[in-house]
Amino acid sequence: MSKPPSFTPPPGARTYPLRTARGEFAVVDSPVGDGVEPKGVALLLPGFTGSKEDFNPLHEAFGVRGYRTVAVDGRGQYETDGPAEDESPYAQGELARDVLAMADAVGAPVHLLGHSFGGQVARAAVLLDPAPFLSLTLMASGPAQISASQQERVKLLRDALTVMSMAEVWDAIQAMEPPEETETGGGLDEGLDDRADLRRRWLGTKPAQLLAAGRQLCVEPDRVAELAAVALPFHVLSGSRDDTWPVPLLDDMAVRLKARRTVIAGAEHSPNTDQPAATAKAIADFWDHTSTEV
Repeated sequence: MSKPPSFTPPPGARTYPLRTARGEFAVVDSPVGDGVEPKGVALLLPGFTGSKEDFNPLHEAFGVRGYRTVAVDGRGQYETDGPAEDESPYAQGELARDVLAMADAVGAPVHLLGHSFGGQVARAAVLLDPAPFLSLTLMASGPAQISASQQERVKLLRDALTVMSMAEVWDAIQAMEPPEETETGGGLDEGLDDRADLRRRWLGTKPAQLLAAGRQLCVEPDRVAELAAVALPFHVLSGSRDDTWPVPLLDDMAVRLKARRTVIAGAEHSPNTDQPAATAKAIADFWDHTSTEV
């Protein structure tokens, strides 16, 4: 079970709207640790129903290792604006172009990390243009569509959003069993411990973003062969259990990508909140390794 991090950014981190060629995106920007030689910058993309705060447990550990990390709310997520009803700006290609603009704004080339749905967006960005990226880490993010059981959860959420307001859907979820993994195994309230903050995040997220993202998760094709053709270091990281993309499927994807493979013991769909110390170390080790490659 996750140890929920605080909704408050870690010491030294700044929250602000990152200005890009495609608009402003809310970020948590965490610096390199005091007295530590800078090694690089990483851009972190959250999952479905998630936000930039889901990476709060990792920032300090990355800073100690020499990495500035910038976690973002994607278009329509939490504190980044977007249309409430028009789904077209949330097409995967549009989100991929957003990521390219973010990378440029924070200072490409950068290491790119995507969690769950964020991993699919990250993959699309790399396939569109790999030049701004030093590496790609797919955290609990699989090769194609999510598992059948998680598709059912996402479809239930999408159905509810078509007839209910965001506030009504939130209340309905709270009235049910303890909020589990409405994300696709990640959790509607994954990563955060204050119910008021969780509700605020939910209400800040645009319905059209959730509808479009949920649809993409249920129909995403297998693009691993395309990705494998890109000359970039890859890292596939997951917990030892994952109901969204089964672990053997992630193992196979890593083989197909010739990627580094990390399984975090005691973690499920969100290693960043389940086992943050081990997760941060594995990711920073990978980033360090990419800097030694010719």
